[in-house]
Amino acid sequence: MPSTQRHDEPREILRRYIAENGLKSSKQRDLVAEVFFSTGGHLRVEELLEKVREVSPRVSQATVYRTVRLLQDCGLAAARHFSDRETRYESSDAEHHHDHLICTRCGRIVEFLNDRIEKLQHDVARAHGFTVTAHRLELYGLCATCSTRRRQRRAR
Repeated sequence: MPSTQRHDEPREILRRYIAENGLKSSKQRDLVAEVFFSTGGHLRVEELLEKVREVSPRVSQATVYRTVRLLQDCGLAAARHFSDRETRYESSDAEHHHDHLICTRCGRIVEFLNDRIEKLQHDVARAHGFTVTAHRLELYGLCATCSTRRRQRRAR
């Protein structure tokens, strides 16, 4: 499993959280966390389980669910609910906020950051006397591939 400097901090946060809360550390839990951080994206638990089992087939579904819950509890993972109503998880990184474009046909999720949108949201909140503590922006539609396929079907 490839490891990069970027993943060292989350692993240390997880280890500290486990120790501070009197929880047991295990190789399987560490593996689930490593696969989660190195995969990135927006994973359903079932997808994470599949990726973990490519490395270690004996890891149970319950271990993956418990580890994802633990990652949420210590602030390293965030649950996301898009239009398909399935819970997906992504790595939490307060310093690298992003928003999402979601294709309603194929389910593709594209992360983006736009400084003008961020500033506009801040300006709107301030104009209404709000202090923003968190937000998320999700835009739903068709990705380029699905849009092209749709146009091609209509042209027939």
